[in-house]
Amino acid sequence: IALQSIGVLAIVFFLNAQNNSCCTLLCDTGDTGQGARTWIKQILSQDMVFQHIKVIYPTAPARPYTPMKGAFSTVWFDRYKISNDCPEHIESIDSMCRGLTDLINDEIKNGIAKNRILIGGFSMGGGMAMHLAYRFHQDLAGVFALSSFLNKDSAVYQALKRNDSVLPELFQCHGTADELVLYSWGEETNKMLKSLGVSTSLHTFPNLNHELSRTEIEKLKTWIVKKLPAEAAKTSE
Repeated sequence: IALQSIGVLAIVFFLNAQNNSCCTLLCDTGDTGQGARTWIKQILSQDMVFQHIKVIYPTAPARPYTPMKGAFSTVWFDRYKISNDCPEHIESIDSMCRGLTDLINDEIKNGIAKNRILIGGFSMGGGMAMHLAYRFHQDLAGVFALSSFLNKDSAVYQALKRNDSVLPELFQCHGTADELVLYSWGEETNKMLKSLGVSTSLHTFPNLNHELSRTEIEKLKTWIVKKLPAEAAKTSE
């Protein structure tokens, strides 16, 4: 199956600002970049926006998705099933990593240093971000994964076993009441990455199902500014 290119980008930034940093948020299965932006805007009652950071919400290409019996959906990669105890669909993951690498390279061509780029996402988007950063772009500023997981024998773990370099920090959030992506899957992912040299944090949200909360997004915003401070951006110009 020929994979289509990444869909429409929803981009949020101050028109008059010097955007010398970038945060890319990858949406969940079946969503769009604009849908993810709208969802966060509804939760916060405003856009997630920063004076010096451009926020990009890409849309995954539509492709047949096995857990939906082969129906087309906007997904970053295919899965054999929604479980952490099965093989990864590595062909579709690697294909999407190439597409998202083009997106990273476009930002670098626009003048943003690679160590001023964060990437992350919700659910499948967070899993995609972990593959992209920890296997192919270990010099990014950081990774965030919200209600996300990696499979037990993930290619990410195999890559990090052979790695000696400093790795991007991981910011992870997960609700204990998540019935789609179990909290234990996210916790196991965090422990595995920590054991392989990743500096990780896992923020637990009691009674939160497979969704985002205002507190969670506010914590994420604080972490984003910590990783991409305006002062550092000015001194690096």
